[in-house]
Amino acid sequence: MKDVIVSGIQPTGELHLGNYLGAVRQYLNLQNDKQKKCFFFIADYHSLTENYEPKEKPAQVLGLAKDLLALGLDPKKCTFFVQSHVPKVTELAWIFNTLTPISFLEKMTQYKDKAGRQAENINAGLFNYPVLMAADILLYHGTQVPVGEDQVQHLELARDVARFFNNRFGEYFKAPMPILTETPRVMSLTESVKKMSKSLGPRSYIALRDEPEVIAKKIAGVPTEATGKLPYKTKEEFLANVKDGEREQGFLSVYNLLELLKIFSTEPRAKYYIEHQPIKYGALKQEVAAAISTNFADFRKKRRALDSKDALVQRVLAAGAIKARTVAHKTIKEVKERIGLTF
Repeated sequence: MKDVIVSGIQPTGELHLGNYLGAVRQYLNLQNDKQKKCFFFIADYHSLTENYEPKEKPAQVLGLAKDLLALGLDPKKCTFFVQSHVPKVTELAWIFNTLTPISFLEKMTQYKDKAGRQAENINAGLFNYPVLMAADILLYHGTQVPVGEDQVQHLELARDVARFFNNRFGEYFKAPMPILTETPRVMSLTESVKKMSKSLGPRSYIALRDEPEVIAKKIAGVPTEATGKLPYKTKEEFLANVKDGEREQGFLSVYNLLELLKIFSTEPRAKYYIEHQPIKYGALKQEVAAAISTNFADFRKKRRALDSKDALVQRVLAAGAIKARTVAHKTIKEVKERIGLTF
C-alpha cells in the first residue's frame, strides 16, 4: 500500500527561499515517488487565523497556485487543491474538537508565539489551528507529513487525535509520521539570528519572483563583520562557542551566506571561501546572489507565462478539488457511521 503524503501552504503573500527549501522542494521530490500518493493544498482556512485583507485573499490563493505550478508541482502526479474547496475538512475538525482536550492545545508553543505577535487578534481559530491541521491530514488518511521542526508538535497532536478517535470508536485512522526536511533553517538577511520571514520586512527575505537585480541588492545589504576572518570553519562550531551580540551576528550573517552558496551552487564553492581568508565579502555576496538568481531563472519565466492564465489555473484547482472531495466524502461517511450520526 502506498504512503499518503499530505501538506499545505498558507496563501499569505509571495513565496520566499525559506518556503521553497522548507516545503516546496520536498513536494517536488515526493510527487515523483511512485510509492507515494500526494495531497498538496493551499491552506486558505488556516490563513484566516492571522490578520488579513479580504479583498487580497483571492489573489493570494491564485498567486500561490501559480507559484507552485511554475516551480514544477504536477497535477498529474499529485492532488493539488484549495483547502476551502473541500468543506468536509471543517466538519471533521469539529468532530475532532469534541475529542481533543483543551490541555493539549494549551501546550502548543506556536499558539503562544503567534498570539504574542498579534495580541490584538487572539482568536479561537488560532487556538484550534492544530485540530484543523489534524483534520487536513486524517481526512485523506495521511501516513506521512513533510514538516519543519517548528511543526512537529502540531503533527504530534494529529497523532494524538487519531489515537483518541481509535480508542473511542475503533481502529480507523493511522498515526501520521513526520518527514523532516534536511535543509537547515533559512535565516533572515537583516537579522541573522531569526528565521527568514515576511513579517520582518521585504529586505529580510528573497522572494522566488525577485528579479536578479533585486536579489543582488538584498544580498549586498546583508550586514557582515569587518575582518573577513571567521573564528570557526562551520556555523555549528560557531553557535556552540560564541554568545550572541552585534559583532557575533555579523559573523553569523557570513555563515548564513555560505550556507546559501552551498545550497544553490556547490559545497566546494562554499569551502573555497572558508579556505581563502580573509574573505572578500563583496565577491561572496555577488556569487551568492548570482547562484540564487540562476537557480530560479526558469521559474521566473514560467511564472510570467502563468500571469495571463487565471482560467487554466482555476481549472487545475477545480479538478484537484473534485479528486480530494471524493476521498473526503468517503472518510466523513465512515466517520459518521462510527460516531453514531447516521439514522
